[in-house]
Amino acid sequence: MTDAQKRPAIWTGHLILHVKDPKTCAAFYEQLGMRPVEVDAKTSVMALRGGTHLVLIGKPDSVPSAARFDLMVDDHEATRSAWEKAGIPVSPIATDARNGHKIFTVTDPEGNTVVVNNSHVVGVV
Repeated sequence: MTDAQKRPAIWTGHLILHVKDPKTCAAFYEQLGMRPVEVDAKTSVMALRGGTHLVLIGKPDSVPSAARFDLMVDDHEATRSAWEKAGIPVSPIATDARNGHKIFTVTDPEGNTVVVNNSHVVGVV
């Protein structure tokens, strides 16, 4: 069986976040390590690992909130440290009581917070 055959048959395509300024937020998420696919004043699309896209949709009346998705990184402590040194607002590392994962949050320029998990990948992805 090839690695491709061992991978799950389904994955996330798009994560959506409503923001006032998609261009400014795109620059922020690029600083985190996402790759810009399309950036403009109405909608910006950022690529993550595995083909997933973060779609930043311009909505002038958007209110900062906790994102309805989370992110995952390979080296949790090093990533948090690098982001903090770069001036990116990050919380202290904590343990999520629901599942035992190590987490911290990152706050984008509009005040939206995103949970960042330590990697808990199982098998080939």
